Amino acid sequence: MATEVTEEHIATTHRLRIRHETSFEYDNEVTASYNEVRMTPVSDQHQTTLHSRLDIRPSAAVFRYRDYWGTEAAAFDINVPHRELHVIATSLIDTWEYPAFRPGGWQRLSDPANRDRLTEYLRHTPRTEPNDELAGLVGDIVRGDTPDEAALATSRFVHDQIEYVPGATGVHTSVTDVWSEHKGVCQDIAHLTIAMLRTAGIPARYVSGYLHPKAEANTGEPVIGQSHAWVEWWDGGWHAYDPTNAIPAGPEHVVVARGREYADVAPFKGLFSGNASSKLDVSVEITLLS
Repeated sequence: MATEVTEEHIATTHRLRIRHETSFEYDNEVTASYNEVRMTPVSDQHQTTLHSRLDIRPSAAVFRYRDYWGTEAAAFDINVPHRELHVIATSLIDTWEYPAFRPGGWQRLSDPANRDRLTEYLRHTPRTEPNDELAGLVGDIVRGDTPDEAALATSRFVHDQIEYVPGATGVHTSVTDVWSEHKGVCQDIAHLTIAMLRTAGIPARYVSGYLHPKAEANTGEPVIGQSHAWVEWWDGGWHAYDPTNAIPAGPEHVVVARGREYADVAPFKGLFSGNASSKLDVSVEITLLS
């Protein structure tokens, strides 16, 4: 669920086209399915979504809404018997460097108004609850640094300690399991970074999206990508960092959703009715247009 890159990916602006296809094949006919997807990139200070489209087979009426975290979600039901389900999300996005901000310092983080406003990004979730060993490491890493310096040191620590191994874990893996095995995917590395930042008293959130994986790709050349995950921490403003690759998030990163952890931002959730098992196939194609 991630792609590793190098610092040469950091550039000024990009126009990207993304095609994200999710397919299910059932070994028996299912009578209905109920689904929810989060595949539409956001528009904010880092990017603008110029076009977004969702194609579904079998066809279905789509109900779009903004969820609690501000993500555009699309819900649809298929109430006819089917043996396959295909969802294709295509988007055209302009991206640029994240805006700079002036760090606020520990005093601003300790302000009751800020802590109340950001409380959901300070509290652990079941996936991000650290054990005593992890919690004890935080003090050694943070030391007397500013919040921004502490967060950067923490992100680099996790990058150095956790080996990126595709397929090593699943969507329900906890940070204690990741730390025990010292390997995982981008989702795990983001969760572990968030766990340590929150333990240090730094608000942190999980970011789901895409990453263009090839700096050397020619304009107009489609490349195989994957969904990706990174983190943002708050120190007077939201600072985005990719701990899997140990680089600041930049124009190669496309944001789809933000939340406390993966469960808040999962690209696809669904249920089906019928006596069948399913086979999942996901493909992502990213093209740099300019």
